[in-house]
Amino acid sequence: MASEETPTPTMAPPTAATPTPAARPEKGAGPGVWAVRLVTVGIVLAALNLRPAITSLGALLEEVRDGLGMSGTVAGLLTSVPPLCFAVFGVMAPRLARRFGASAVVCAGMVAIAAGLIIRPYTGNAVGFLVASALALMGIAVSNVLMPVIVKRWFPDRVGSMTGLYSMALALGTSLAAAATVPLTDALGGNWQTGLVAWAVLGVAAVLPWAPLVRHKDGPAAAPARTADAAADDGLRITRSRTAWALAVFFGLQATAAYITMGWMAQIFRDSGVSASTAGVLLAVVMAMGVPLAFVIPRVAARLTHQGPIVVTLGVCGLAGYAGLYFAPSSGAWAWAVLLGISNCAFPLALTMVGMRARTGAGVAKLSAFAQSTGYLISIPGPLLVGVLYQHSGGWGAPIALMAALMVPQIVVGCVAGRNRTVEDEAAAPAS
Repeated sequence: MASEETPTPTMAPPTAATPTPAARPEKGAGPGVWAVRLVTVGIVLAALNLRPAITSLGALLEEVRDGLGMSGTVAGLLTSVPPLCFAVFGVMAPRLARRFGASAVVCAGMVAIAAGLIIRPYTGNAVGFLVASALALMGIAVSNVLMPVIVKRWFPDRVGSMTGLYSMALALGTSLAAAATVPLTDALGGNWQTGLVAWAVLGVAAVLPWAPLVRHKDGPAAAPARTADAAADDGLRITRSRTAWALAVFFGLQATAAYITMGWMAQIFRDSGVSASTAGVLLAVVMAMGVPLAFVIPRVAARLTHQGPIVVTLGVCGLAGYAGLYFAPSSGAWAWAVLLGISNCAFPLALTMVGMRARTGAGVAKLSAFAQSTGYLISIPGPLLVGVLYQHSGGWGAPIALMAALMVPQIVVGCVAGRNRTVEDEAAAPAS
């Protein structure tokens, strides 16, 4: 998956909303320059921490399975934990932020990430490893949701540039962990436990800038609790919209592909004869494709009245990549990695369509919450099913066929979601 920043269910994504005068801080009010600089550093460090817990494990999954005696099914469960945690714990983030402040929750999230990464390699069994992984993923989930809120509140006039900085840091952390975990493990003595725990250093570093910001509960540009368009959209019943359902399924299928990729792609390459270090670099290539394309795709999509052509293009790249993995996994490994990296950029496209399929900020917020919560729930079985198929079939033919098969409905529902219409027109409650 490319970078995966998740808009908060209670606020519109930065691309779909602009700060109102009420949301702008008065001159001379609020925290000083030091706090703004700390937030900037904190955003970058937090974003760097939002994927290494997942992609570092993918690079060493074989060693972890052997070390803990995991079956293919249990390993599949492990790769299904991220979307489950994102669906369950991400929903809690807005409520926690209202009570304790977004900065405090993000700080606690960084602590949870560091603690989970420190604990999980030394639990000694699969259950403990899963629980510790869930702790780290809980921290990722709440931070993932609240990062756009932090950006909007602290930088109301620079939402685009700060979101771009955050996205680049997230993609960098994703690809860096995929590429560097195996060489880092070898440099530290070859023990997979040391290789995994090393990424906790990045989590500890991220706590440092957020700790002094805990007392700044809402930031200098806290938005009003209730905006005019939110009041106007109270009657919007999002589940009545076919576009909302199509977008939710599209989000879920692209997330399925992303988490299968992060959890299993390095192992697929390794089982085809590619070395462990090269497999990690190949996974990094898949992830790194999202750095430039996350900037290009939203801009192209916004100029089109129907995003179907982009959906089809990404889907065809995915089908070609899976075909390559099926027929010639090692000889064309670099080409398949590039094609699958392009295909995984359906994530920024999904976020762009969320902003385009609703007219108001409140409508975008409702659509975002529905599409992402439903989508993450849809994505949970995919990585687990891949593990089960791998264990019982004894190879990667059936799992790769499943991945390719899922790409077909992704293209179909993506084309439906890309039509030029809004959820307000489809789902607004009738006037009483």
